[in-house]
Amino acid sequence: MSISRILAVPLAAVVLVGGSACSDDPDDAASTPGVTTTARVTSVSPTVREDPEAGYSATSTQVTGDTGRVRYDVTVPQVEGGDPAVAAEFNESMRAALQDQIDGSSGERFTLDSRTESGVTHIGSRVLSGLLVTSWNADPPGAHPTPLVATVVVDTDNGRPITLNTLFPDLQAGLDRLSEESARLLPGTAAGAEFERSGIEPTRQNFSNWLATPEGMEIHFSDYQVGPHAVGLVEVTAPWDRLQDVMAPAMVGVVSS
Repeated sequence: MSISRILAVPLAAVVLVGGSACSDDPDDAASTPGVTTTARVTSVSPTVREDPEAGYSATSTQVTGDTGRVRYDVTVPQVEGGDPAVAAEFNESMRAALQDQIDGSSGERFTLDSRTESGVTHIGSRVLSGLLVTSWNADPPGAHPTPLVATVVVDTDNGRPITLNTLFPDLQAGLDRLSEESARLLPGTAAGAEFERSGIEPTRQNFSNWLATPEGMEIHFSDYQVGPHAVGLVEVTAPWDRLQDVMAPAMVGVVSS
C-alpha cells in the first residue's frame, strides 16, 4: 500500500489561452463562433489526497464563454506532471464533462458557474480522480440554481478512463451491490432513512458518478436523486472490501491505490 498525504495545492501563476472546452488550441476558438474560452491555472481546492511518488499535481483551468444559449464561467480540475499521455487523458475528460453540461438542457437558455466542491480529489500511485460540480441556473434566473455533478477516474497504468464496465465484469452484479451498499449507508447521511429509493435502483445512470479513494468507491448522487433539494448533494463511500467479490481482480489494486 502506498503512503498518502494531504497537500495544500499552491496557486500557480501560469496563464493559458484556449479554445473549446476540450482544447487549449487558440485556433479552436476561431472555429466556434460566439464562444470565447480562456484558461488560467490555479489551485483547485484547498487540499488534495496525493501520493508523493505519483508525479502528478493538481491544478485547474478557468473556462468561460457564451454560445448564445449558454453562458459559462467554470473552474475545471486538471493535473500536470507525470506521464503526459495520462495527464492529457484526465484533463481532456474533465473538459469533456463540462462540455456535456454545456450541451445539455436542449432549447433552454441557462448559465453555468463554478462551485467549491470541484477539484482533483485523489492522486494515487495508480489512479487519478476528479470531481466537477457546476451551478446550473435558468436564464433569466429561476427559483434556485441546480448543481450538476460529473466525475472522472483514470487508470495511470494505461491512461484509460475507468468505467463501471471496467470495474465490474458482470455489470448488473456490480450495480446490485452498489444499490445494496447505498441502502446501507444513506440513512447516515443528510438524506436520512427516508431517502428516495428510486435513486439507488441498480441502473448505470444512478451510479455513473463515482470517485476512487483508498477507502472505497465514493458515490456522488445528483440533486434530487436521493432526497429533496434542501438536503444538498449527498455522497456515500462503499468500502472496497464490500465490493471486491464483484470487481475485476486486476482493478482492486488500481482503484484502492
